[in-house]
Amino acid sequence: LKPPKAYNSLQKGTLIWDPKPLQVKKIFEALKKGLNEYLEAHQAELDYLSGRHKDTKRNSRLAFYYDLDKQIRSVERYIRKLEFHISKVEELYEAYCIQCRLRDGATNMKQAFSLSPSTKASRESLVELYRNVQECTEDMCFIEGALEVHLGEFHVKMKGLVGFARLCPGDQYEVFVRLGRQKWRLRGKIETDDSQTWDEEEKIFIPNLHEKFEIKVTELRGLATILVGVVTCDSINFFTTKPQAIIVDITELGTIKLRLEVLW
Repeated sequence: LKPPKAYNSLQKGTLIWDPKPLQVKKIFEALKKGLNEYLEAHQAELDYLSGRHKDTKRNSRLAFYYDLDKQIRSVERYIRKLEFHISKVEELYEAYCIQCRLRDGATNMKQAFSLSPSTKASRESLVELYRNVQECTEDMCFIEGALEVHLGEFHVKMKGLVGFARLCPGDQYEVFVRLGRQKWRLRGKIETDDSQTWDEEEKIFIPNLHEKFEIKVTELRGLATILVGVVTCDSINFFTTKPQAIIVDITELGTIKLRLEVLW
């Protein structure tokens, strides 16, 4: 078993003593797919620049040639960085799976011993198995924390409310977005020309293995507030190279929708 201090990239406050292997597997697969998309895109860019580099060398346009050379070196460095990132994520997940299997084995043995006649040897074995389960659980939690460091950032942009007849000039709304401990509260107003003004346009969220986006919309009427709706949104589909447009039904009938854009 690796000691906790082996995972020195663990962020404070991210530790949750309840590992969720199925959720971690889903996030890992989405993360790896997204990283490979970035890798393929930059490899295609490198191939394109390399082709132009050869053509320019033959035409001997030196200034343009050296500028392309600089771009190629920059893309090559980024590709190496991505490859290291992918290998680190795979290494962490492999270690996580080992600890998960060890914990499952120790748990099964603990259950078997607890059903057998109680003897001094069986009681000692139960104590040892309980300790093994606790150590594996602890290691899984620390690896989850270390894996979260490699999830990148979500840049969330406010694109406005869609409500057809429900949105009238002068209406004011408050949108509250939460991801774990991270919060974003912004207010907007429907103008006379049906455009919308919001006091904030963008917020950066750090992805979380265990938490989903929670979105709450309220209508502001003087000193009173009226709840429009609360929805949750899984972030599993956001690990991709292209900006993701999200349209969320805030009301049950979909009469008011919230438009967001997420870039990973």
